[in-house]
Amino acid sequence: MVFSSLTFLFLFLPSVLMVYVIVPERFKNFFLMTVSLLFYFWGETYLIWIIISSILINYSCAIYIEGELNKVKDNTGKASSAVMGLILAVGANLMLLGYFKYANFFVDNCNFIIHALSSEVDSGILFKDIVLPLGISFYTFQAMSYTIDVYRGEVKATRNIVDFACYVSLFPQLVAGPIVRYKDIEVQLGNHKMNLSDFSEGIFRFVIGLAKKVLIANTMAQVADAAFSMPSDQLGTAFAWLGCLCYTLQIYFDFSGYSDMAIGLGHMFGFRFLENFNFPYIADSIQDFWRRWHISLSTWFRDYLYIPLGGNKKGRYRTYFNLFIVFLLCGLWHGASWNFILWGIYYGLFLIIERMGLGSILTRINVVLRHLYVIIIVMAGWVLFRADTLEQALKYLKIMAGFGSASADNTYDFALYCDFFFIMMIIIGIMASMPIMGYIRTTFSSFIDRTSFNSQINYRQSTLFCVIMMFGRLSGYLYVSMIFFFSVMILSSGAYNPFIYFRF
Repeated sequence: MVFSSLTFLFLFLPSVLMVYVIVPERFKNFFLMTVSLLFYFWGETYLIWIIISSILINYSCAIYIEGELNKVKDNTGKASSAVMGLILAVGANLMLLGYFKYANFFVDNCNFIIHALSSEVDSGILFKDIVLPLGISFYTFQAMSYTIDVYRGEVKATRNIVDFACYVSLFPQLVAGPIVRYKDIEVQLGNHKMNLSDFSEGIFRFVIGLAKKVLIANTMAQVADAAFSMPSDQLGTAFAWLGCLCYTLQIYFDFSGYSDMAIGLGHMFGFRFLENFNFPYIADSIQDFWRRWHISLSTWFRDYLYIPLGGNKKGRYRTYFNLFIVFLLCGLWHGASWNFILWGIYYGLFLIIERMGLGSILTRINVVLRHLYVIIIVMAGWVLFRADTLEQALKYLKIMAGFGSASADNTYDFALYCDFFFIMMIIIGIMASMPIMGYIRTTFSSFIDRTSFNSQINYRQSTLFCVIMMFGRLSGYLYVSMIFFFSVMILSSGAYNPFIYFRF
Protein backbone atom coordinates (compact mmCIF):
# COMPACT_ATOMS: atom_id res chain seq x y z
CA MET A 1 0.00 0.00 0.00
CA VAL A 2 1.57 3.26 -1.12
CA PHE A 3 0.62 6.70 0.18
CA SER A 4 -0.46 7.75 -3.31
CA SER A 5 -3.27 5.21 -3.47
CA LEU A 6 -7.00 5.68 -2.96
CA THR A 7 -7.06 2.84 -0.42
CA PHE A 8 -4.55 4.63 1.78
CA LEU A 9 -6.06 8.10 1.32
CA PHE A 10 -9.71 7.23 1.91
CA LEU A 11 -9.66 4.04 4.00
CA PHE A 12 -6.47 3.34 5.93
CA LEU A 13 -5.39 6.86 6.93
CA PRO A 14 -8.82 8.26 7.98
CA SER A 15 -9.58 5.11 9.99
CA VAL A 16 -6.22 5.21 11.78
CA LEU A 17 -6.51 8.93 12.56
CA MET A 18 -10.04 8.65 13.96
CA VAL A 19 -9.05 5.85 16.34
CA TYR A 20 -5.69 7.44 17.23
CA VAL A 21 -7.37 10.62 18.47
CA ILE A 22 -9.50 8.77 21.00
CA VAL A 23 -6.90 6.24 22.14
CA PRO A 24 -5.53 7.11 25.63
CA GLU A 25 -2.00 8.50 25.66
CA ARG A 26 -0.46 5.40 27.27
CA PHE A 27 -1.78 3.17 24.49
CA LYS A 28 -0.92 5.37 21.49
CA ASN A 29 2.42 3.70 20.78
CA PHE A 30 0.84 0.25 21.01
CA PHE A 31 -1.85 1.35 18.57
CA LEU A 32 0.71 2.85 16.16
CA MET A 33 2.85 -0.29 16.36
CA THR A 34 -0.18 -2.46 15.59
CA VAL A 35 -1.40 -0.45 12.60
CA SER A 36 2.17 -0.08 11.30
CA LEU A 37 2.69 -3.84 11.31
CA LEU A 38 -0.72 -4.23 9.68
CA PHE A 39 0.35 -1.70 7.05
CA TYR A 40 3.49 -3.75 6.39
CA PHE A 41 1.56 -7.06 6.43
CA TRP A 42 -0.82 -5.62 3.80
CA GLY A 43 2.04 -5.48 1.30
CA GLU A 44 4.32 -8.29 2.45
CA THR A 45 2.12 -10.88 4.23
CA TYR A 46 4.40 -13.62 5.65
CA LEU A 47 7.60 -11.57 5.14
CA ILE A 48 6.56 -9.53 8.15
CA TRP A 49 8.70 -11.94 10.17
CA ILE A 50 11.79 -10.13 8.87
CA ILE A 51 10.93 -6.76 10.42
CA ILE A 52 9.77 -8.48 13.62
CA SER A 53 13.12 -10.32 13.78
CA SER A 54 14.96 -7.02 13.26
CA ILE A 55 13.01 -5.48 16.13
CA LEU A 56 13.71 -8.36 18.53
CA ILE A 57 17.41 -8.65 17.61
CA ASN A 58 18.20 -4.95 18.04
CA TYR A 59 16.03 -4.57 21.15
CA SER A 60 17.73 -7.53 22.90
CA CYS A 61 21.28 -6.71 21.78
CA ALA A 62 20.97 -3.07 22.85
CA ILE A 63 19.94 -4.09 26.38
CA TYR A 64 22.79 -6.60 26.54
CA ILE A 65 25.33 -4.05 25.25
CA GLU A 66 24.25 -1.43 27.78
CA GLY A 67 24.44 -3.98 30.60
CA GLU A 68 27.97 -4.99 29.61
CA LEU A 69 29.06 -1.35 29.34
CA ASN A 70 27.70 -0.69 32.83
CA LYS A 71 29.75 -3.62 34.14
CA VAL A 72 32.87 -2.05 32.61
CA LYS A 73 32.10 1.22 34.42
CA ASP A 74 31.78 -0.74 37.68
CA ASN A 75 35.05 -2.60 36.95
CA THR A 76 33.20 -5.93 36.99
CA GLY A 77 33.34 -6.73 33.28
CA LYS A 78 35.28 -6.36 30.05
CA ALA A 79 34.51 -4.09 27.12
CA SER A 80 34.99 -7.02 24.74
CA SER A 81 31.59 -8.41 25.79
CA ALA A 82 29.85 -5.22 24.67
CA VAL A 83 31.81 -5.30 21.41
CA MET A 84 30.67 -8.88 20.79
CA GLY A 85 27.07 -7.81 21.38
CA LEU A 86 27.46 -5.03 18.83
CA ILE A 87 29.07 -7.39 16.31
CA LEU A 88 26.21 -9.85 16.83
CA ALA A 89 23.58 -7.16 16.25
CA VAL A 90 25.24 -5.58 13.21
CA GLY A 91 26.10 -9.00 11.78
CA ALA A 92 22.51 -10.24 12.13
CA ASN A 93 21.15 -7.08 10.50
CA LEU A 94 23.58 -7.31 7.60
CA MET A 95 22.90 -11.02 7.14
CA LEU A 96 19.17 -10.38 6.76
CA LEU A 97 19.81 -7.47 4.41
CA GLY A 98 22.47 -9.35 2.48
CA TYR A 99 20.40 -12.48 1.96
CA PHE A 100 17.17 -10.85 0.87
CA LYS A 101 18.71 -8.03 -1.15
CA TYR A 102 21.95 -9.41 -2.59
CA ALA A 103 21.67 -13.22 -2.77
CA ASN A 104 20.16 -13.15 -6.28
CA PHE A 105 22.88 -10.74 -7.46
CA PHE A 106 25.64 -12.92 -6.01
CA VAL A 107 24.26 -16.13 -7.57
CA ASP A 108 23.71 -14.47 -10.96
CA ASN A 109 27.33 -13.29 -11.05
CA CYS A 110 28.63 -16.69 -9.94
CA ASN A 111 26.63 -18.36 -12.69
CA PHE A 112 27.95 -15.87 -15.24
CA ILE A 113 31.53 -16.79 -14.28
CA ILE A 114 30.76 -20.53 -14.26
CA HIS A 115 29.14 -20.36 -17.70
CA ALA A 116 32.10 -18.39 -19.02
CA LEU A 117 34.52 -21.07 -17.78
CA SER A 118 32.43 -24.18 -18.50
CA SER A 119 31.12 -25.60 -21.74
CA GLU A 120 28.35 -27.55 -20.00
CA VAL A 121 24.87 -26.21 -20.74
CA ASP A 122 23.45 -27.03 -17.29
CA SER A 123 26.40 -25.71 -15.32
CA GLY A 124 25.73 -23.16 -12.60
CA ILE A 125 24.10 -22.75 -9.22
CA LEU A 126 20.41 -23.58 -9.00
CA PHE A 127 18.76 -20.89 -6.92
CA LYS A 128 15.20 -19.73 -6.45
CA ASP A 129 14.70 -16.00 -6.89
CA ILE A 130 14.22 -14.19 -3.57
CA VAL A 131 11.59 -11.47 -3.27
CA LEU A 132 13.00 -8.21 -1.92
CA PRO A 133 10.97 -7.20 1.19
CA LEU A 134 9.55 -3.70 1.29
CA GLY A 135 11.73 -1.08 2.95
CA ILE A 136 14.31 -3.55 4.25
CA SER A 137 17.21 -1.17 3.52
CA PHE A 138 15.51 1.65 5.43
CA TYR A 139 14.35 -0.11 8.58
CA THR A 140 17.57 -2.17 8.82
CA PHE A 141 19.73 0.96 8.81
CA GLN A 142 17.34 2.63 11.24
CA ALA A 143 17.46 -0.26 13.71
CA MET A 144 21.26 -0.55 13.40
CA SER A 145 21.72 3.15 14.15
CA TYR A 146 19.89 2.65 17.47
CA THR A 147 22.08 -0.28 18.54
CA ILE A 148 25.27 1.53 17.55
CA ASP A 149 24.18 4.67 19.41
CA VAL A 150 23.54 2.57 22.53
CA TYR A 151 27.07 1.17 22.25
CA ARG A 152 28.44 4.69 21.86
CA GLY A 153 26.52 5.85 24.91
CA GLU A 154 24.53 8.40 22.92
CA VAL A 155 21.15 6.90 23.90
CA LYS A 156 19.88 4.66 26.67
CA ALA A 157 18.59 1.23 25.70
CA THR A 158 14.83 1.22 26.11
CA ARG A 159 13.19 -1.56 28.09
CA ASN A 160 9.82 -0.80 26.53
CA ILE A 161 9.61 -3.11 23.53
CA VAL A 162 6.38 -1.49 22.35
CA ASP A 163 8.06 1.92 22.08
CA PHE A 164 11.01 0.39 20.23
CA ALA A 165 8.79 -1.62 17.86
CA CYS A 166 6.78 1.54 17.20
CA TYR A 167 10.03 3.40 16.38
CA VAL A 168 11.25 0.77 13.90
CA SER A 169 7.92 0.01 12.24
CA LEU A 170 6.28 3.46 12.26
CA PHE A 171 4.37 3.35 8.96
CA PRO A 172 4.90 6.97 7.77
CA GLN A 173 8.62 6.30 7.20
CA LEU A 174 8.71 2.50 7.15
CA VAL A 175 9.09 1.63 3.47
CA ALA A 176 11.09 4.58 2.09
CA GLY A 177 12.40 6.71 4.91
CA PRO A 178 13.57 9.17 5.91
CA ILE A 179 15.91 7.12 8.10
CA VAL A 180 15.01 8.35 11.59
CA ARG A 181 17.48 8.17 14.48
CA TYR A 182 16.10 6.96 17.81
CA LYS A 183 17.69 9.87 19.66
CA ASP A 184 15.78 12.32 17.45
CA ILE A 185 12.34 11.00 18.46
CA GLU A 186 13.03 9.34 21.83
CA VAL A 187 11.26 12.11 23.75
CA GLN A 188 8.42 12.22 21.21
CA LEU A 189 7.79 8.49 21.66
CA GLY A 190 6.96 9.14 25.30
CA ASN A 191 4.94 12.30 24.77
CA HIS A 192 2.73 12.71 21.70
CA LYS A 193 1.94 16.40 21.63
CA MET A 194 -0.85 16.86 19.11
CA ASN A 195 -2.40 20.23 18.37
CA LEU A 196 -4.47 21.75 15.62
CA SER A 197 -1.55 23.79 14.26
CA ASP A 198 0.72 20.74 13.86
CA PHE A 199 -2.12 18.68 12.40
CA SER A 200 -2.92 21.43 9.88
CA GLU A 201 0.77 21.73 8.98
CA GLY A 202 0.93 17.96 8.55
CA ILE A 203 -2.02 17.95 6.15
CA PHE A 204 -0.46 20.75 4.10
CA ARG A 205 2.89 18.97 3.92
CA PHE A 206 1.28 15.65 3.03
CA VAL A 207 -0.78 17.15 0.21
CA ILE A 208 2.27 18.95 -1.20
CA GLY A 209 4.14 15.64 -1.23
CA LEU A 210 1.17 13.88 -2.83
CA ALA A 211 1.05 16.50 -5.59
CA LYS A 212 4.80 16.18 -6.18
CA LYS A 213 4.38 12.46 -6.63
CA VAL A 214 1.11 12.28 -8.59
CA LEU A 215 1.18 15.45 -10.69
CA ILE A 216 4.88 15.89 -11.43
CA ALA A 217 6.75 12.61 -10.86
CA ASN A 218 4.15 10.38 -12.50
CA THR A 219 3.87 12.71 -15.51
CA MET A 220 7.64 12.76 -15.95
CA ALA A 221 7.77 8.97 -15.57
CA GLN A 222 5.80 8.37 -18.76
CA VAL A 223 8.30 10.22 -20.95
CA ALA A 224 11.34 8.89 -19.06
CA ASP A 225 10.14 5.29 -19.38
CA ALA A 226 9.42 5.79 -23.09
CA ALA A 227 12.90 7.19 -23.74
CA PHE A 228 14.76 4.52 -21.76
CA SER A 229 12.75 1.69 -23.30
CA MET A 230 13.22 2.89 -26.88
CA PRO A 231 15.72 0.89 -29.01
CA SER A 232 19.00 2.78 -29.31
CA ASP A 233 18.85 2.79 -33.12
CA GLN A 234 15.53 4.69 -32.94
CA LEU A 235 16.37 7.11 -30.13
CA GLY A 236 17.43 10.59 -31.17
CA THR A 237 19.66 12.94 -29.19
CA ALA A 238 16.96 15.49 -28.35
CA PHE A 239 14.51 12.88 -27.08
CA ALA A 240 17.30 11.19 -25.09
CA TRP A 241 18.01 14.50 -23.34
CA LEU A 242 14.29 15.00 -22.73
CA GLY A 243 14.01 11.51 -21.24
CA CYS A 244 17.01 12.15 -18.99
CA LEU A 245 15.58 15.50 -17.86
CA CYS A 246 12.24 13.86 -17.11
CA TYR A 247 13.90 11.13 -15.06
CA THR A 248 15.95 13.76 -13.22
CA LEU A 249 12.70 15.46 -12.20
CA GLN A 250 10.85 12.18 -11.66
CA ILE A 251 13.26 10.70 -9.14
CA TYR A 252 13.51 13.96 -7.19
CA PHE A 253 9.78 14.60 -6.94
CA ASP A 254 9.01 10.92 -6.44
CA PHE A 255 11.37 10.55 -3.50
CA SER A 256 11.11 14.03 -2.00
CA GLY A 257 7.33 13.80 -2.42
CA TYR A 258 7.29 10.58 -0.40
CA SER A 259 9.51 12.22 2.24
CA ASP A 260 7.13 15.19 2.41
CA MET A 261 4.20 12.82 2.88
CA ALA A 262 6.10 10.95 5.61
CA ILE A 263 7.00 14.19 7.42
CA GLY A 264 3.41 15.40 7.08
CA LEU A 265 2.03 12.15 8.50
CA GLY A 266 4.53 12.45 11.34
CA HIS A 267 3.11 15.87 12.20
CA MET A 268 -0.41 14.43 12.24
CA PHE A 269 0.61 11.79 14.79
CA GLY A 270 2.72 14.09 16.96
CA PHE A 271 6.21 13.33 15.53
CA ARG A 272 8.69 15.66 13.90
CA PHE A 273 11.02 13.96 11.44
CA LEU A 274 14.10 15.74 10.11
CA GLU A 275 14.15 17.04 6.54
CA ASN A 276 15.43 14.65 3.87
CA PHE A 277 15.93 17.02 0.91
CA ASN A 278 17.12 20.59 0.59
CA PHE A 279 16.80 21.54 -3.11
CA PRO A 280 19.71 19.35 -4.31
CA TYR A 281 19.53 20.60 -7.90
CA ILE A 282 20.68 24.10 -6.89
CA ALA A 283 23.95 22.66 -5.54
CA ASP A 284 27.17 24.22 -6.83
CA SER A 285 29.40 21.17 -6.24
CA ILE A 286 28.95 17.42 -5.95
CA GLN A 287 29.86 17.67 -2.28
CA ASP A 288 27.08 20.24 -1.86
CA PHE A 289 24.70 17.99 -3.80
CA TRP A 290 25.19 15.16 -1.30
CA ARG A 291 24.57 17.54 1.59
CA ARG A 292 21.17 18.21 0.06
CA TRP A 293 20.13 14.85 -1.47
CA HIS A 294 18.67 12.07 0.73
CA ILE A 295 20.10 13.76 3.81
CA SER A 296 19.14 10.97 6.22
CA LEU A 297 21.11 8.41 4.19
CA SER A 298 24.18 10.56 3.51
CA THR A 299 24.43 11.54 7.20
CA TRP A 300 23.98 7.86 8.16
CA PHE A 301 26.95 6.85 6.03
CA ARG A 302 28.91 9.82 7.34
CA ASP A 303 28.29 9.05 11.04
CA TYR A 304 28.40 5.25 10.97
CA LEU A 305 30.96 4.52 8.24
CA TYR A 306 32.97 7.52 6.99
CA ILE A 307 33.91 8.92 10.41
CA PRO A 308 34.64 5.49 11.97
CA LEU A 309 36.93 4.77 8.99
CA GLY A 310 38.87 7.91 9.90
CA GLY A 311 36.99 10.52 7.88
CA ASN A 312 39.38 13.22 6.74
CA LYS A 313 41.58 13.04 9.85
CA LYS A 314 44.17 10.56 8.60
CA GLY A 315 45.69 12.25 5.59
CA ARG A 316 44.69 12.89 1.99
CA TYR A 317 45.01 9.40 0.61
CA ARG A 318 43.12 7.80 3.49
CA THR A 319 40.37 10.39 2.97
CA TYR A 320 40.16 9.46 -0.72
CA PHE A 321 39.99 5.77 0.18
CA ASN A 322 37.25 6.41 2.77
CA LEU A 323 35.18 8.37 0.26
CA PHE A 324 35.57 5.63 -2.32
CA ILE A 325 34.44 2.91 0.14
CA VAL A 326 31.50 4.96 1.41
CA PHE A 327 30.11 5.67 -2.04
CA LEU A 328 30.80 2.17 -3.30
CA LEU A 329 28.59 0.92 -0.45
CA CYS A 330 26.13 3.76 -1.01
CA GLY A 331 25.66 2.56 -4.57
CA LEU A 332 25.31 -1.04 -3.42
CA TRP A 333 22.73 0.05 -0.80
CA HIS A 334 20.55 1.42 -3.60
CA GLY A 335 20.33 -1.87 -5.42
CA ALA A 336 21.91 -5.23 -6.21
CA SER A 337 23.18 -4.30 -9.66
CA TRP A 338 26.47 -3.31 -11.26
CA ASN A 339 24.78 -0.13 -12.46
CA PHE A 340 24.16 0.96 -8.87
CA ILE A 341 27.68 -0.01 -7.83
CA LEU A 342 29.19 2.02 -10.67
CA TRP A 343 26.82 4.89 -9.87
CA GLY A 344 28.21 4.98 -6.34
CA ILE A 345 31.83 4.77 -7.56
CA TYR A 346 31.05 7.52 -10.09
CA TYR A 347 30.07 9.93 -7.31
CA GLY A 348 32.92 8.81 -5.09
CA LEU A 349 35.42 9.65 -7.84
CA PHE A 350 33.94 13.11 -8.37
CA LEU A 351 34.09 13.82 -4.64
CA ILE A 352 37.74 12.72 -4.62
CA ILE A 353 38.51 14.90 -7.65
CA GLU A 354 36.87 17.89 -5.96
CA ARG A 355 38.99 17.31 -2.85
CA MET A 356 42.11 17.02 -5.02
CA GLY A 357 41.65 20.60 -6.25
CA LEU A 358 38.60 20.88 -8.47
CA GLY A 359 36.58 22.15 -5.51
CA SER A 360 38.83 25.17 -5.03
CA ILE A 361 38.71 25.89 -8.77
CA LEU A 362 34.89 25.78 -8.70
CA THR A 363 34.77 28.45 -6.01
CA ARG A 364 36.56 30.86 -8.35
CA ILE A 365 34.29 30.48 -11.37
CA ASN A 366 30.86 31.91 -12.11
CA VAL A 367 28.03 30.45 -9.99
CA VAL A 368 25.96 29.65 -13.10
CA LEU A 369 28.80 27.51 -14.47
CA ARG A 370 29.09 25.73 -11.12
CA HIS A 371 25.39 24.87 -11.17
CA LEU A 372 25.68 23.74 -14.81
CA TYR A 373 28.60 21.48 -13.89
CA VAL A 374 26.56 19.82 -11.12
CA ILE A 375 23.44 19.36 -13.27
CA ILE A 376 25.40 17.70 -16.10
CA ILE A 377 27.20 15.34 -13.69
CA VAL A 378 23.97 14.49 -11.89
CA MET A 379 21.98 13.90 -15.08
CA ALA A 380 24.68 11.64 -16.47
CA GLY A 381 24.65 9.77 -13.16
CA TRP A 382 20.88 9.29 -13.36
CA VAL A 383 21.36 7.52 -16.70
CA LEU A 384 23.49 4.92 -14.89
CA PHE A 385 20.87 4.74 -12.15
CA ARG A 386 17.88 4.36 -14.47
CA ALA A 387 19.22 2.10 -17.23
CA ASP A 388 18.55 -1.62 -16.89
CA THR A 389 22.09 -2.63 -17.84
CA LEU A 390 25.50 -1.02 -18.10
CA GLU A 391 25.43 -1.54 -21.87
CA GLN A 392 22.15 0.36 -22.16
CA ALA A 393 23.51 3.18 -19.98
CA LEU A 394 26.61 3.58 -22.17
CA LYS A 395 24.53 3.59 -25.35
CA TYR A 396 22.15 6.15 -23.88
CA LEU A 397 25.02 8.44 -22.84
CA LYS A 398 26.53 8.05 -26.30
CA ILE A 399 23.25 9.16 -27.89
CA MET A 400 23.05 12.15 -25.51
CA ALA A 401 26.54 13.12 -26.65
CA GLY A 402 25.33 13.15 -30.28
CA PHE A 403 26.83 9.86 -31.40
CA GLY A 404 23.65 7.84 -31.82
CA SER A 405 22.84 5.69 -34.81
CA ALA A 406 19.37 7.19 -35.39
CA SER A 407 19.28 9.14 -38.66
CA ALA A 408 17.31 12.04 -37.15
CA ASP A 409 15.30 12.91 -34.07
CA ASN A 410 11.83 11.48 -34.25
CA THR A 411 9.54 14.51 -33.86
CA TYR A 412 6.57 12.15 -33.52
CA ASP A 413 7.88 11.17 -30.10
CA PHE A 414 7.64 14.78 -28.94
CA ALA A 415 4.13 15.19 -30.35
CA LEU A 416 3.04 11.98 -28.65
CA TYR A 417 4.19 12.86 -25.16
CA CYS A 418 4.66 16.61 -24.98
CA ASP A 419 1.09 17.82 -24.61
CA PHE A 420 0.02 20.97 -22.75
CA PHE A 421 -0.24 19.23 -19.36
CA PHE A 422 3.24 17.71 -19.70
CA ILE A 423 4.78 21.05 -20.69
CA MET A 424 3.06 22.74 -17.75
CA MET A 425 4.28 20.06 -15.33
CA ILE A 426 7.87 20.18 -16.57
CA ILE A 427 7.92 23.97 -16.11
CA ILE A 428 6.41 23.66 -12.63
CA GLY A 429 8.86 20.85 -11.84
CA ILE A 430 11.89 22.93 -12.81
CA MET A 431 10.62 25.91 -10.81
CA ALA A 432 9.68 23.76 -7.79
CA SER A 433 13.17 22.23 -7.70
CA MET A 434 14.42 25.70 -6.77
CA PRO A 435 13.57 27.53 -3.49
CA ILE A 436 11.36 30.11 -5.21
CA MET A 437 8.34 29.58 -2.94
CA GLY A 438 10.57 29.77 0.12
CA TYR A 439 11.87 33.12 -1.04
CA ILE A 440 8.32 34.40 -1.58
CA ARG A 441 7.21 33.19 1.88
CA THR A 442 10.25 34.76 3.53
CA THR A 443 9.64 38.07 1.76
CA PHE A 444 5.95 38.03 2.69
CA SER A 445 6.70 37.11 6.34
CA SER A 446 9.26 39.93 6.51
CA PHE A 447 6.65 42.36 5.19
CA ILE A 448 4.08 41.13 7.75
CA ASP A 449 6.59 41.45 10.60
CA ARG A 450 7.53 45.00 9.59
CA THR A 451 3.88 45.98 9.27
CA SER A 452 2.66 44.36 12.48
CA PHE A 453 5.34 46.06 14.59
CA ASN A 454 4.83 49.49 13.10
CA SER A 455 3.34 51.61 15.90
CA GLN A 456 2.38 54.36 13.43
CA ILE A 457 0.02 52.11 11.47
CA ASN A 458 -3.33 53.83 10.75
CA TYR A 459 -6.83 52.43 10.42
CA ARG A 460 -6.67 52.08 6.63
CA GLN A 461 -3.31 50.30 6.80
CA SER A 462 -4.54 47.98 9.54
CA THR A 463 -7.57 47.07 7.44
CA LEU A 464 -5.32 46.34 4.46
CA PHE A 465 -3.09 44.27 6.71
CA CYS A 466 -6.05 42.15 7.89
CA VAL A 467 -7.28 41.69 4.33
CA ILE A 468 -3.84 40.54 3.17
CA MET A 469 -3.58 38.06 6.07
CA MET A 470 -7.05 36.68 5.42
CA PHE A 471 -6.43 36.42 1.68
CA GLY A 472 -3.11 34.66 2.27
CA ARG A 473 -4.70 32.12 4.61
CA LEU A 474 -7.70 31.48 2.35
CA SER A 475 -5.53 31.20 -0.76
CA GLY A 476 -3.37 28.64 1.08
CA TYR A 477 -6.41 26.52 1.92
CA LEU A 478 -7.71 26.87 -1.64
CA TYR A 479 -4.31 25.93 -3.07
CA VAL A 480 -4.05 22.77 -0.95
CA SER A 481 -7.64 21.79 -1.69
CA MET A 482 -7.17 22.23 -5.43
CA ILE A 483 -3.98 20.21 -5.74
CA PHE A 484 -5.46 17.46 -3.56
CA PHE A 485 -8.56 17.40 -5.76
CA PHE A 486 -6.50 17.20 -8.97
CA SER A 487 -4.23 14.51 -7.49
CA VAL A 488 -7.21 12.37 -6.50
CA MET A 489 -8.77 12.87 -9.92
CA ILE A 490 -5.65 11.55 -11.61
CA LEU A 491 -5.40 8.60 -9.21
CA SER A 492 -9.08 7.81 -9.78
CA SER A 493 -8.49 7.67 -13.52
CA GLY A 494 -6.07 4.80 -13.03
CA ALA A 495 -3.13 6.86 -14.30
CA TYR A 496 0.45 5.57 -14.28
CA ASN A 497 1.62 5.47 -10.64
CA PRO A 498 5.08 3.89 -10.22
CA PHE A 499 7.22 4.40 -7.13
CA ILE A 500 10.99 4.24 -7.59
CA TYR A 501 12.11 3.76 -3.97
CA PHE A 502 9.28 1.46 -2.90
CA ARG A 503 11.46 -1.68 -2.91
CA PHE A 504 14.80 -0.21 -1.88
